[in-house]
Amino acid sequence: METRNLRKERVGVVVSEKMDKTIVVSVVVREKHPIYGKFMKKTKKFYAHDETSNSHEGDTVKIMESRPLSKMKRWRLVEILERAK
Repeated sequence: METRNLRKERVGVVVSEKMDKTIVVSVVVREKHPIYGKFMKKTKKFYAHDETSNSHEGDTVKIMESRPLSKMKRWRLVEILERAK
């Protein structure tokens, strides 16, 4: 019954906040190439639910996996780690 604690968490930067109660978070992942062994940066964008519309572009945030909230949203905002300057 501890399935709730197994939800994935990601840390990324808010790249868009133009939608109502929705933010777009860009997450950078370092991945090793399977043959050559070189580490490469890959970015992926996640649509996340921001209930209070408190975050702004450039903020570093933590998001957590949740049930599907719309066609694209499967993540929700947990906390704002660092504000944009």
